[in-house]
Amino acid sequence: MAKVTTIIDIGSNSMRMVTFKKTSRFAFHLINESKSKVKISEGCYKNNGNLQDVPMQRAFDALKSFVNIAKNLHSRKILCVATSALRDAPNAKLFLNRVSREIGLNIKVIDGKKEAYYGGVATQNLIACNDFTTVDIGGGSTEFAFITNNNIVDTISLNIGTVRVKELYFDKNDLEGAKEFIVSQLKKIDKKSPTIVGLGGTARAISRVIIKKDKYPLNILHGFEYNAPKNLFVMEKIIEAKSTKELKALGVRKDRFDTIATGTFIFKTILEYFEVQRVITSGVGVREGVYLSDLLRTTNHKFPANFNISVRSLLDRFVDDKRQSTYLGNNAQKIFDALSLVHNLDEKYKSILVIASKLQLVGLSLEYYKSQTHSFWYILNGLSYGFSHQDKVLIATVSKFSKKSLPKQADIKEYKQLLPDIQTIQWLNFMMTLNLVLNQEFSREKFEFELDENILTIDSESDLYLVKNEILGLKSPKNLKIRFK
Repeated sequence: MAKVTTIIDIGSNSMRMVTFKKTSRFAFHLINESKSKVKISEGCYKNNGNLQDVPMQRAFDALKSFVNIAKNLHSRKILCVATSALRDAPNAKLFLNRVSREIGLNIKVIDGKKEAYYGGVATQNLIACNDFTTVDIGGGSTEFAFITNNNIVDTISLNIGTVRVKELYFDKNDLEGAKEFIVSQLKKIDKKSPTIVGLGGTARAISRVIIKKDKYPLNILHGFEYNAPKNLFVMEKIIEAKSTKELKALGVRKDRFDTIATGTFIFKTILEYFEVQRVITSGVGVREGVYLSDLLRTTNHKFPANFNISVRSLLDRFVDDKRQSTYLGNNAQKIFDALSLVHNLDEKYKSILVIASKLQLVGLSLEYYKSQTHSFWYILNGLSYGFSHQDKVLIATVSKFSKKSLPKQADIKEYKQLLPDIQTIQWLNFMMTLNLVLNQEFSREKFEFELDENILTIDSESDLYLVKNEILGLKSPKNLKIRFK
């Protein structure tokens, strides 16, 4: 696969482009994202589904710019897909042929099930959840992918997009008719899931409003979760807003003003109809699904077991000596197991400690001084995929406070609502600090650990003078004593 790849997604309302750069076989990171609200399907539902000249010209002009950007980013591969706007339009070939002839770009028109599948591929690989249903509200249709045990078991596409519902019902102020139409479509689905993963601009816009309302400490949409029944009233406020001023006050962005009421109405109806309890916001969708289907074509469109793309990408880009990171991760596991009888932490925290230990060195890529603070920000903003917000913040926090003294409540105040109790954090930070102290000579020494009551004996074949002296100054939870042999 090409090192730099661009994906273009032509939707009914917006055209989006993403460009990814590979860092190793399966790892990559985003290097550009562009969007143009071309509204290619504008007016088509009032004209027997035919695309109109002005929207088609907007889309054509945007595509030329997108292709130019891709080439300037040295993209060796451009994959372009189009969804309901082009698959439903009787005159779509006029547009497709012109783009092929004048721009040299081949557009692949995908059906609804394929569109839903791409959304499923993106979320099953990049969302920290194994059982859920995706909901991707577009301009002309809404796609659903049903994920069980992290496998896509079914997909479906329904004709309930924002542009379609707006032109057929909302513009006529027929909300009852809109609800009846949406419900009639939803009856085609015979599966229910308490967890919905919301893809697309509508789901993200709603989440921004909830984040603002709750004064949520982390301004990151991907992976943001909320209780669905408790936030239906927020959606009602968006639907009932009488002006753009009211929408802005709620936290809706300008580029969503024209479709947010219709999109929210569709989303709220879906949540109520299926009695959804939890919503997870996705920052990925069809574009990432197209990319991953290409990248993972030899592995059934799934990452290998125990592989996390964000961890690998951070290590690829910001850690020079991978052996040190591997050593710290392995040693962290030994320390956690050795102290299990005294810290009594849930086994899930072992992986937190191991990942934090592997990523501890990323901050050094910026500078040595305050490298732990740099690591915190690299991790908080770089662990984009496959982690809950709680785990992401905890991994970053464990990396930041790896020092001789234990962190206090004041140290975790900003992200307190996303973190476990202070005792858990102190244990993780102590084990992290101990791990770093043991490797301060970068010798990757082999240690044996033995716990006897409240004394941890660390056995080494080498006489590590600096290590022995540093350990004496470590402050541990529950007055754990350390003996170095």
